[in-house]
Amino acid sequence: MGLVCSKKVFTMLSVKLSVVYSVLLALAVGLLGACSTTPEDKTAGLSPDKLYSEARELMDSGQWDKAVPFLEKLESRAAGTPLAQQAQLDKAYAQFKAGDKAQAIATLDRFLRLHPASSALDYALYLKGLSNFNENLGIFGAYTGQDLAERDQKAAKESFESFKELSSRFPQSRYTPDALLRMRYIVQMLAKNEVYVAKYYFKRGAYVAALNRAQTAVADYRDVPAVEEALYLIYKSYEALGMAQLSRDAKRVLEATYPGSDFLSPNGKADTQSWLDLNKLNPTKLDWSFPNFNWFKSN
Repeated sequence: MGLVCSKKVFTMLSVKLSVVYSVLLALAVGLLGACSTTPEDKTAGLSPDKLYSEARELMDSGQWDKAVPFLEKLESRAAGTPLAQQAQLDKAYAQFKAGDKAQAIATLDRFLRLHPASSALDYALYLKGLSNFNENLGIFGAYTGQDLAERDQKAAKESFESFKELSSRFPQSRYTPDALLRMRYIVQMLAKNEVYVAKYYFKRGAYVAALNRAQTAVADYRDVPAVEEALYLIYKSYEALGMAQLSRDAKRVLEATYPGSDFLSPNGKADTQSWLDLNKLNPTKLDWSFPNFNWFKSN
């Protein structure tokens, strides 16, 4: 009887194991089949020129995200040709327009590294500067007295460096006039941020902190409107701290540098220009958009 039961149990276990083995084997075959199936590449039969045409159609219709994969395929298939360089520039532009500025900068850095003698170098530098540029920087700090975020200051300074390299290396470039205006804007923005923060501290009685920020503005920036108010804040901060001689010295510097300064008038000066007025300092209106030139097809 015991032997019969053992045989039955053994048979049942064998059947179960066989079923489990069959299921596992089927799963494994399914997984292998799935792994071996690759998505169909709909661009496989397209020539480089056709790929570029498709990418341009997507860009012309504002489908920036969809254009990027086509341009990446084109860059790979046309490697070593001017069309590959065009694809890199267009990809950076599409990424910029799609709001993916970090990727645009990475694409441009690669282009600048691979093609240091390219005829489109000024365009690449200009686009890199724009990718780091933010015309709205400082508006928040202007009304709250808070610092620009560290990443925003870093981006502004990197934008300045790109525009500076463009203007120094390619003074005759069609992009240089606008780059120079943007450099001026960035300097004004960074200086005025220091002054707004200094004013914020001063109004709350933190005179040492106000003094430090105002001195930073004077030391780091030249020939911008915010320096006048920075000098005034240095004078008033020393006065509030009871440091009479330093206060008088600061006032003399303000009078000598800005004769007839409104800050020293009986009513004082309500405020310097707001962030939203900075563009009015430029001799021409800044153009926040630019054409995407087809460099290599036209040359």
